Amino acid sequence: MPNIFVGLRKIVVALAATTMLAGCASAQSSDDDRPLVLTTFTVLADMARNVAGEHLQVESITKVGAEIHGYEPTPGDLRYASRADLVLDNGLGLERWFEQFLADTDAAHAVLSDGVVPLPIGEDAYAGRHNPHAWMSPLAAQTYVDNIAAAFTDLDPEHAADYAANAAAYRTELQALHEELVAELSALPPDHRALVSCEGAFSYLARDAGLKEAYLWAVNADQQGTPQQIARTVDFVRANAVPAVFCESTVSDKAQRQVAEDTGARFGGILYVDSLSEPDGPVPTYLDLLRHDVRTITEGLRP
Repeated sequence: MPNIFVGLRKIVVALAATTMLAGCASAQSSDDDRPLVLTTFTVLADMARNVAGEHLQVESITKVGAEIHGYEPTPGDLRYASRADLVLDNGLGLERWFEQFLADTDAAHAVLSDGVVPLPIGEDAYAGRHNPHAWMSPLAAQTYVDNIAAAFTDLDPEHAADYAANAAAYRTELQALHEELVAELSALPPDHRALVSCEGAFSYLARDAGLKEAYLWAVNADQQGTPQQIARTVDFVRANAVPAVFCESTVSDKAQRQVAEDTGARFGGILYVDSLSEPDGPVPTYLDLLRHDVRTITEGLRP
């Protein structure tokens, strides 16, 4: 009898798994007949939707909260890609998994960081490579918007005028946001103008606002806080009397909290970089993400 129950349980589990897979496939299928644009992560999807308006269906391959550096495409992702008309990625070495993804789709492809002057990574195993987090600068993001509009025009020339108008309006918002963020960060006392994060994701924003920058690891893909990285960061915090340290939403903050404990600095809060939140969360859009991060940084670094 126990063997019968085990067999029945296996059948039930198999049926449940089949049902779940069917549900996923159903969720990904759609009656929407607009061209499908896929982006590699949620931030790019939000930027693309601002340019697309009502003419295109824009979706992110990775979901909210995903760690994008070392992401591994699932069979469902690859099936979804087969329906795509256009795929947009960040470039600058960010999505190391992306070549595998592109190999399974015939969709057109555009790299959104093309034209951005990249900043180099200064240390660790990635020293000398490009820092991929250019979207964290509203100035650099305007180049992303231009590339999105160009890719959409190639895909759907009938609505080229709308894409150009949407892109222009969005660039205006980004420029205004750049000026707002720089003004807020520039108001910090000179001896508090140092940003310490888990990942080196804020180099472009720090450049825009004239902040010193330090971090535990350069890129999230491989490092999660070695003793050497923690010691180096502790030395920076002490040498610069940094009042608060921060960490990103997609990684563990354990190592950074150790830095705070060892130095007497506060743990200033969670920053968002690689992923938006759910719609009812703190950063449902890219513009919200930048405002949240600057507000968290300025509140943490104020005397």
